[in-house]
Amino acid sequence: MNRKAIFIITALMLCAGFAQAQNDEDEIEVITDEGALDVIDVPVGMMLEVDSLLNLYNARNYLQEENCNYRDVNPEFPRETYIERLQRIPSIMEMPYNEVVRKFIDRYAVKLRRSVGYMLGASNFYMPIFEQALETYNLPLELKYLPVIESALSPKATSRVGAAGLWQFMLATGKQYGLEVTSLVDERRDPIKSSDAAARYLRDLFRIYHDWSLVIAAYNCGPENINKAIHRAGGEKDYWAIYKYLPRETQGYVPAFIAANYIMTYYCDHNICPMRTTLPAKTDTLMIDRDVHFRQIAAVTGIDIEELRTLNPQYRRDIVNGNSKVSVLRLPQNYINAFIDNEDSIYNYEPERWLTKRAEVEVTQNEVAAAPTNNRSSHSRKQAVSGKRGKHDRHARSGRGRNRGGQSVTVKQGQTLSELARKHHTTVDKIRKLNGIKGNNIRAGKKLKVK
Repeated sequence: MNRKAIFIITALMLCAGFAQAQNDEDEIEVITDEGALDVIDVPVGMMLEVDSLLNLYNARNYLQEENCNYRDVNPEFPRETYIERLQRIPSIMEMPYNEVVRKFIDRYAVKLRRSVGYMLGASNFYMPIFEQALETYNLPLELKYLPVIESALSPKATSRVGAAGLWQFMLATGKQYGLEVTSLVDERRDPIKSSDAAARYLRDLFRIYHDWSLVIAAYNCGPENINKAIHRAGGEKDYWAIYKYLPRETQGYVPAFIAANYIMTYYCDHNICPMRTTLPAKTDTLMIDRDVHFRQIAAVTGIDIEELRTLNPQYRRDIVNGNSKVSVLRLPQNYINAFIDNEDSIYNYEPERWLTKRAEVEVTQNEVAAAPTNNRSSHSRKQAVSGKRGKHDRHARSGRGRNRGGQSVTVKQGQTLSELARKHHTTVDKIRKLNGIKGNNIRAGKKLKVK
């Protein structure tokens, strides 16, 4: 065999090995009861790299590796043990055992051990939010583990088809449930708003199917696919009866959900060590009615901009768009007063650098001389243009003359220094200097120099 043939065969073997490695990450192989090989796609949350999860702000700052003195080995258990443990989970949802469920449990317990350790730590951030939303709509609390398989508890998770956030909402479904998505905002990434929307969506799906396994499947692939599978199964409304008619990922979705409930409950039995959590400082919200950039807030208050982004993941471009509508800004409680006390300084910190959209622009037009039909009409047009320019120039000169002595205004009820500065194209600091003001308090009726 010549060298060229050996090279080609070697390259093909390497490519096949790479393809197999890729398949190992996003597929699970199962032998069916009939002895056939079945390939199932795994959900997005089971494909995220643990290193990317550990690089999130909360993980870097509030999670630490714990030494549990466990052997880093996954013990083997008989099927009866899995069946008995699943039945002991306090749930109203069905948690049956089969070989597909076992494959997903093994994936969590072996390949995804470190990810499970991360999720156990991160659950301290997010589970109270999930539980509150589910409790509000009287839904089973075990549904709180849906984001484990959807996003591995990463609010930044985005699927290859565009689903986003902890609950992996598609754009259309998110908007249907009131989540705003624009160039500046994506509320699918807001843990509180998206959890409320997810709870309402799950409630509506249950009103259709009255079966939680079908609800979970429909959450993954949409009611249309579930209805088609029910039709193909002759009207059967049992997840395991319509299983073979479902999309490949949905075939693995309910088993993955059962496995997530199992591993988040029995992680100790599989020698998985949860990361130790230090909860961040308590937070509070402010209502913002003007555009403000995270860089402006960070520069004046001293807050870490990464913490700002983590607390406000819905803002896609680091801009709180208060000009569009009153918007929520979440801050640690110890930064709330710093924002309130320095609000004018925040809004006036380099706005031309961080808020670059212009409200008004001048258009400079080139004069294009039209070919005159006769000298008189051409001369008349020139006189008219000259007359308009002269009138405009007189106004401009007289206006500049009036401003040389300065300009004063009377403060109206509710006006602020920042509003006056913006209106008269100056800065808060200049108004303070002109009037000998310290602080931000001004009273209605007072005359202030603005220029």
